[in-house]
Amino acid sequence: MSEEEIRNKANERRFVEEIWNKGNFTVLNDLVAPDYVDHDSSSSIGGPEGLRQEVSLFRNAFPDLRFAIEDIIAEGDKVVTRITASGTHERDLPGIAATGKRATISGMVMTRYENGKAAEGWFKFDFLGLYRQLGVIPARGGAPAGATR
Repeated sequence: MSEEEIRNKANERRFVEEIWNKGNFTVLNDLVAPDYVDHDSSSSIGGPEGLRQEVSLFRNAFPDLRFAIEDIIAEGDKVVTRITASGTHERDLPGIAATGKRATISGMVMTRYENGKAAEGWFKFDFLGLYRQLGVIPARGGAPAGATR
């Protein structure tokens, strides 16, 4: 494994732990390039500020949000991370009132690093599973999640 790959994996772990798990935004400029592009965000804001807003949205809705890294693989300038995220929906998400329900979802993140900083990111999480666990869309079979027949 190259020095670049080792550094990028360490920065990805730090990003998950410091920013997602602790909400420590003081490290954003250390880890994220000023012109960072999030290819999967609905936000038009890029760079560290766009990421801060996205992370804040979820950390606000799920105050006990915790990301666990299941696997992390680096090759060249890219790092792929398999993550399990869990938390309790205590505050509103846009369009979804707080449910008080705990949810766990899995996801994959691919980050391209440039000079040790995240330059681009692609995120794929099981939001359908999240919405089912929160009861905002029906579970398979047509009954809302958690409903009894």
